[in-house]
Amino acid sequence: MNTLVLWDIDLTLIDARGVGRDWYRTAFRAVSGLDLVHMPTFPGRTERAITLELLTSHGLEPTDELVARMHAELIDVATRERDLLPSRGHALPGALAAVRGLAAREDVVQSLVTGNLVEIARFKLAAFGLDEHLDFEIGGYGSVSEHRPELVLEAVRLATAKHSRDFRAVVIGDTPHDVDAALRHDAVAIGVATGRSSADELRAAGAHVVLDDLSDTAAVLDCVASGAAARSPGSRPLTP
Repeated sequence: MNTLVLWDIDLTLIDARGVGRDWYRTAFRAVSGLDLVHMPTFPGRTERAITLELLTSHGLEPTDELVARMHAELIDVATRERDLLPSRGHALPGALAAVRGLAAREDVVQSLVTGNLVEIARFKLAAFGLDEHLDFEIGGYGSVSEHRPELVLEAVRLATAKHSRDFRAVVIGDTPHDVDAALRHDAVAIGVATGRSSADELRAAGAHVVLDDLSDTAAVLDCVASGAAARSPGSRPLTP
């Protein structure tokens, strides 16, 4: 059975804290003419969920048209400022080695389940050399839904259609939202405690495995392999 590894981006592969909030301020001002007063929470949430909350909290009707305008403006802002990303963030320890290590395995396909829009996901990963081994065509992105589990479902659907074979999905992320999204679809949930959620919080959310970070490449690869095997028919559940 082939394995589909679905990475989260922010605080899992990279740390560019503050960038998203700045882009939202600029985009919101351009779309509404208003100053952003109420900033939604970001970790583990999708772009659509964040945008809906932002518009509603400022007294605006979150129509599909207005959401689309916000997302288009976010992409424009990110396009203009993409060259600043290397100076405003960094790849997290072991991220590049982990992605490269998994890419060397013939039975593994890598993509994303991220709250980011696909264009912004590309910019963020390319800024730190993390885009080469990920298939952006089959990812689950933040424009799909405000509900993160639907992003996992979309990524698995796209991967299955593109490759004409079934996959066992492994979701790797830093928040309980990532863990929940994996568990909703019987995927392996690997938590990485490099964000705002502690290792204990990720375990409590139900993560099958929790890593302090991605710095031990062999451990990451082993977790992906053993996790996928543990979800095979007839096998025992993976012990957290």
